[in-house]
Amino acid sequence: MISGMLRQWLSLLVCVLAVILLKSEGASVGITYLQDAVAKGAVCLDGSPPAYHFDKGSGAGVDNWIVHMEGGGWCEDVPTCLSRKNTDLGSSKQMVKQFGFSGLLSGQQKSNPDFYNWNRIKVRYCDGSSFTGDAVDRANNLFFKGNSIWEFIIADLLAKGMRNAKNAILSGCSAGGLASILHCDRFRALLPASTKVKCISDAGFFLHAQDVSGGKHIEEFYGKVARLHGSVKNLPASCTSRMGARPELCFFPQYVVQTMQTPIFFVNSAYDSWQIKNILAPSASDKSKEWKSCKLDLKKCTETQLKIIQDFRTQFLSALNRAGVINSPSKGMFIDSCYAHCQVGKQIQWSSDSSPVVSNMKIAKAVGDWYYERSPIKKLDCPYPCNPTCPKVDSDS
Repeated sequence: MISGMLRQWLSLLVCVLAVILLKSEGASVGITYLQDAVAKGAVCLDGSPPAYHFDKGSGAGVDNWIVHMEGGGWCEDVPTCLSRKNTDLGSSKQMVKQFGFSGLLSGQQKSNPDFYNWNRIKVRYCDGSSFTGDAVDRANNLFFKGNSIWEFIIADLLAKGMRNAKNAILSGCSAGGLASILHCDRFRALLPASTKVKCISDAGFFLHAQDVSGGKHIEEFYGKVARLHGSVKNLPASCTSRMGARPELCFFPQYVVQTMQTPIFFVNSAYDSWQIKNILAPSASDKSKEWKSCKLDLKKCTETQLKIIQDFRTQFLSALNRAGVINSPSKGMFIDSCYAHCQVGKQIQWSSDSSPVVSNMKIAKAVGDWYYERSPIKKLDCPYPCNPTCPKVDSDS
């Protein structure tokens, strides 16, 4: 009896301490549903309203804004979109009501000194097109309205005070990191000329490359996404106008970044775990599963596989260079050699004692120095497996 009561009291104490910890870190942020967006057709795949989590700024950061777009891949055909429709990647009805903010979105000065007191918004991802779609499939009751969602959310935030911003950042991870590239110049255009506007892409520089079989898996995949969602008309015109009969190739950042006007920073691994698993060695191109162990742990790769992976890094760096990232004074980069995917949203990789270090600098310091122009930031890591500060397990697993 006593031991049972003791266990109950201990359980209650643990819960109370957890709540106190969350509040002290400012980690748990409630969801905001944009019900008015439904009438405008700005809806998730299932027709539910879009949503975001908003932690308001304070003190000197009250007029500064970070709009961070969630990642979560894409759906390229009706079956894959139907499979997303009843998940949090296709319906706001399935989204968690509270979301933990850390890394770039952290409200703690110690762990996020440059942005902790800004207005910080996490935009939930429920359209499957990196916020580019503009179509409806009535037969399957699917709504491909990613672009409308993006426009409605930005308009909503402008009305809530972002129109008076002194500083503003559009950022995102993975599919959201791609969206931060595709929408960067539009974001700049929607804010006053007096606002300092920059963008950050975390794991969003997806490479246009062949897979291990010599096929064009990722090119075909993005082509399907663009056609299904009606995305082409919402891709940057500065890119599509140059691509002739292949405007859907503007899903690849290497063709978009060349003509971007707004300053942008790239946080990426040269050995991005998602890209190695899905661009270089997708399962569809590895029928014999020779790459299965290698993709899970680079230490298990054969010498031949490691050579192919090092060549992939070379292609990635070449694409960055051709896009003007390495030499442009308005562009910055932190390219590490960790087997990782998405790094700015996780405290352990953003600014902790366990964060990856390149040229004596962590990601948080690099991004802050670049944004505030304390110094130009072009951090490029040595080839794998040279960096002992990389996490032991890839951040995509």
